Amino acid sequence: MQKDLGNYRKSYEKSELTEDSIKENPLEQFQKWFYEVEASDGVDEANAMNVSTIGLDGFPKNRVVLMKKYTHEGFIFYTNYNSEKGKAIAKNPSVCLSFFWPNMERQVIIKGTAEKIAENLSDGYFESRPVGSQLGAVVSNQSEVVPSREVLEKALKDLEKAYEGKEVERPAHWGGYLVRPISMEFWQGRPNRLHDRIRYTLQEDYDWKIERLAP
Repeated sequence: MQKDLGNYRKSYEKSELTEDSIKENPLEQFQKWFYEVEASDGVDEANAMNVSTIGLDGFPKNRVVLMKKYTHEGFIFYTNYNSEKGKAIAKNPSVCLSFFWPNMERQVIIKGTAEKIAENLSDGYFESRPVGSQLGAVVSNQSEVVPSREVLEKALKDLEKAYEGKEVERPAHWGGYLVRPISMEFWQGRPNRLHDRIRYTLQEDYDWKIERLAP
């Protein structure tokens, strides 16, 4: 079975990225782009991002998660610390994040280091989640093999009965990561595949070096 996709082509012509229009700080540039993507109303989940880790088996692995916050320090997402990604981060905290916003013909690639956030911050976010999502985090041994979907659904129903009328506490194995960027690349699609690529690299004095990359 095969399918030739050689004729799948698109001309990117919606915008440009120039040195005189960008912010000096990449997190401010990210905020600018994120606001523009949100305002465009053309992406269902603008905060969806790819998280790439180096697994315990030595292979890289990507998965899409939802960014829940970004600050001047970096990017925050939540997960099960005992999951495959959690174990990978524990062994090697060097990760790569990427955002792709096709309606704006843009992507952002972020290299950085992941670290657990403070427990009280994870508690605060967990408390803000719907009860169903809280119970889902409790009942799921993320990335572990399960016999069937029915086993999971029964375990959730049992948990719903056990916690009826009670507050759900955050499991110790579930919480947030902050990814502190050391490099951020902004990619803007342009005609004739001469795309704009601007890379920010963190220097020893904590200033950001800005460079244009060939497409």
